[in-house]
Amino acid sequence: MSLTDYAWLALAAYAVHILEEHTFDWRNWARAVIGLPVEWSDFYVTNAVVVVLGIVQAGLSDSMTVAPLSFAALMLINATFFHVLPFIKARGRFSPGLVTAVTLFYPIGIAEFAAARAGAGEMILAFVIGAILMASPVVFLTLKGRPYFRQT
Repeated sequence: MSLTDYAWLALAAYAVHILEEHTFDWRNWARAVIGLPVEWSDFYVTNAVVVVLGIVQAGLSDSMTVAPLSFAALMLINATFFHVLPFIKARGRFSPGLVTAVTLFYPIGIAEFAAARAGAGEMILAFVIGAILMASPVVFLTLKGRPYFRQT
């Protein structure tokens, strides 16, 4: 498979991941287990942005390798730090999104990096971008409750 094929497959995997998270009440899990002050509207907007980013990265995959690799890195970071590690830390409490993170994100993300045949610099840049993308909604959620950012 080509990098473009994996890029589109990554977007499809993320769509199934969103479905799993929504179905199994990721919002309440995130509040209880990782302490995120998240609402369903935050979930919807964040995941709409992820879908748009997924379309963009797949469209750019032929001309800008770092775009699909950044999306793959986002998936691997999400799987590891927002599903697998919290599952372990919570002593086996189910994390909504865990099944698709393990069965889809890891194999597709790793295969995407293998298909890209990128150098170390491009791989590091992809993980930096992926980490920034993953951290952004968490940082925004944390900041929105602070007085400076309130719009009332």
